[in-house]
Order: sequence, then C-alpha cells, then structure tokens
Amino acid sequence: MLSNLLKILQQNPNNWKQCKDFFQEKELSAKTTLLHEGEVAQNIYFMQKGCLRIWFNDEGKDITFQFFFEGQAVSSIESFFTRQPSLFSLENIEPSTVILLSHKDFDTINELYPEIKSGFQNILLQRMTNYAGLFLSRIKDNPRKRYEDLLKNHPEIIQRVPQHYIASYLGITPISLSRIRNKR
Repeated sequence: MLSNLLKILQQNPNNWKQCKDFFQEKELSAKTTLLHEGEVAQNIYFMQKGCLRIWFNDEGKDITFQFFFEGQAVSSIESFFTRQPSLFSLENIEPSTVILLSHKDFDTINELYPEIKSGFQNILLQRMTNYAGLFLSRIKDNPRKRYEDLLKNHPEIIQRVPQHYIASYLGITPISLSRIRNKR
C-alpha cells in the first residue's frame, strides 16, 4: 500500500517536495498504544514491520477484533474520516516499525493528488469486507470452525499472536481455545 502511494506521489517532483516529509517512521516497543478508545484518530499507520491489533473494552473484558501485519494500513478509519471518537484502541503486539501520516497531511495529499482517493477507498472497502466476514462468522460459525478458518486463511496470526489475543478474536476463552487446539 505505502509503496504504491509513494510511487504516485513521486511522479510529480514539485508536489513530492511538499509531501516527502509527511511520512514519519516510528519505532515502537511491544505493547505501545497508538490510539485509545474514545480518542479521535489523528494518524494512519503503514506497517513496515510487526503486528498491531484493534481491540475494545467490554465491561472490563479485552475484545480483539482485527490484526494487522507488514504492508497493511492501519487506523480507526471511521474516526479518522468522521473526526468522531474511536470505538476501539490500537496497539502493537510485538516490536514494530510504522510510517505515520497525519490527518492534516493526508488532506494535503488528497488536494494535491485527487487520483489517490481510489486507493484509500480500497482500504475502506477491504476494512468493511473484513468486518462483514467477522460479523457473519460470529453468527453462523461455532468456535471450532472459526479457529479452523483462521488456521487456513490467516496462519500468520496463529504463528505470531499470543494465544489470549487469538481466543479473544475468536470470541472464546483461552481455555476453550486450548481445548480446540488439543482436539486437532
């Protein structure tokens, strides 16, 4: 995603001079919170290295509902675009490197390069597709089926994410996840 965006921006040398400093690389230690539930998202993050998760607090219970890895763009997209408080928090699970782009700089880029809007629309479409899939899976699939789908479609989550986050993502307890894994 980021490499495609940078290619478009670099095609116009005059605009690139104005935009190149908008992209700030940031090294994060594990368990760094980039956005707290209730805050307005100020940045989009492009994952260079590491793993982030989106989660919310449900009466003291931590509910993870999405993971992001290298090459993906991450933000509370709804909050970023509507300027409303985020419904969830964003934190990294492992040491990570991100490139951040602020809302102000994002707006400037969109003014200079209206053609990149389709790329950001694709991010929104992908996010909504992921939400719909997760929503339907929670309704129609039992925990075993959700785990098997995760193994098949997203093995990087099984390999890199701690079990308690995976259990939360699947909507089960860590003990239930352990039972499912032991029956395989």
